[in-house]
Amino acid sequence: MKALIIGCGRVGSSIALQLQREGWEVTVVDENEDALTRLGDHWPGSFLVGHGMDVDLLREAGIEEADAVVASTDGDNTNIVIGQVAQKRFDIGCVVVRVLDPARADFYAERGLRTVCPTKTAIDTLTEAVRSCGIAPVQAAR
Repeated sequence: MKALIIGCGRVGSSIALQLQREGWEVTVVDENEDALTRLGDHWPGSFLVGHGMDVDLLREAGIEEADAVVASTDGDNTNIVIGQVAQKRFDIGCVVVRVLDPARADFYAERGLRTVCPTKTAIDTLTEAVRSCGIAPVQAAR
């Protein structure tokens, strides 16, 4: 299985390392060459420096043979565009994009793009944690 990870920050590098440990052939793309250090000294996969919206770079990174593409840069717009290009232009069946804005994540998910919204996850998890504290709700005055 081949995975292409766009963005090698904390999230992208962790995904790349996990998939590599599971036996995937992983290629990572990041604009910052120093991001390679997040993958460790003995990274067995590929690493390309450049912008993930560059179609020629995506081809060089092997998008045409990829089984999965993950867009995890720090920009919602970038991730959405990369996701749509991978899904529609290259016909990749498994495309997952990180979108920080919950409304935009829902909007694109409704249109068939697989989105992960850490902001929404944090809101839901924190709200549930508060509810689980066992504090009785205050009744509104009438």
